Amino acid sequence: MQVAFYAPLKPIDHPVPSGDRLVARMLCDALRTAGMNVDVAARLRSRVADGNAFRQARMAEVGTKLAARVLRQYRAGFRPKPDVWFTYHLYYKAPDWIGPIVADALDIPYVVAEASFAPKRATGLWRQSHMAVKTALQKADAVFSLNRADMACLEQVCPSSRLHFLQPFTRVDDWAVTERPEINRDCIRLVTTAMMRDGDKLKSYEVLAKALGKLLGEGIDNWHLTVIGDGPARQAVEQLFDDGGIGQSAVSFMGLTTPQQTRDILGKSDLFVWPAINEAFGMALLEAQASGLPVLAGDAGGVSGIVSGGVTGWLVPVGDVDAFADRLSRSIKDDAPVLRTIGHAGASKAKQLHTVEAAADLLSATITQVVSNYGNQQDGQSST
Repeated sequence: MQVAFYAPLKPIDHPVPSGDRLVARMLCDALRTAGMNVDVAARLRSRVADGNAFRQARMAEVGTKLAARVLRQYRAGFRPKPDVWFTYHLYYKAPDWIGPIVADALDIPYVVAEASFAPKRATGLWRQSHMAVKTALQKADAVFSLNRADMACLEQVCPSSRLHFLQPFTRVDDWAVTERPEINRDCIRLVTTAMMRDGDKLKSYEVLAKALGKLLGEGIDNWHLTVIGDGPARQAVEQLFDDGGIGQSAVSFMGLTTPQQTRDILGKSDLFVWPAINEAFGMALLEAQASGLPVLAGDAGGVSGIVSGGVTGWLVPVGDVDAFADRLSRSIKDDAPVLRTIGHAGASKAKQLHTVEAAADLLSATITQVVSNYGNQQDGQSST
């Protein structure tokens, strides 16, 4: 089966790493694992962050022209004609101006993964892009959601029969850690992985820094935090820890690391910590669990689909510094002996539910059925 793949928020070959780029790449891997041929059909970044009406109109115009170009390439045989169009990450700031046009013109199914629908955007700055998202979702023959929290709103615009929950997934074996050092209760090794940018990431770093500062204020200093990540807000992030009285002896900033380096750091750690403000689900949380680390996180979005509270880690009210600090204190003092047991449970859960192969099975079964049903429907319409 030939799949035309498009990620309007950030193309899979964008030079700046992010969770969004990673999930796009993982989806392509899963589709290929399912035996499908994947062609990146377009690379237009349609995101309009400030709601500028002129820019939204311009994106719609550019998208329409690109759709016409892609259609000419398909019809001329310059690129393989797809059996299905697959768009990843659709929301009001980054609509798909290309896929629905191409799918209609080629008379093929239109499939979406990781979509969100925000009715409150029907009026206001993003109303044009919101309407494009609504139209695309109404047309979609299947919508895969990696976040159960999004599904309630999606049901307002998509028939429930077209909605499918897809467990977040990763290359679990790539993150497996065979040997981990014994826990040293004199220094519990904490770790987090996140890009450093303004907005929700910086807010999460702020909660983390305040929580750790609170621990120090209570005399709990038997820990060290390693931070993996970089970005334009790095100076602001480091300042947050300085303001909390967290010196270089208590925190190490590693910057960007390779996947192998990240796994090695996770393999030497005891507990993954991340406040997860407005986190969709958190690939870093999944990678940490796959490595055998327990996770302490804010209970946002689809995080609970990865972290099972009390089983593979702990969840606290999102943005609550006191709750985060209290749970972290107990994890360091009282629950240190069971950190390894909880980490093993997380690794087991990852192997059972969050593999590329599991995702490939669901994608293959659903898309194959969608294409088959679509063909039957079209044949039925032609004969009437």
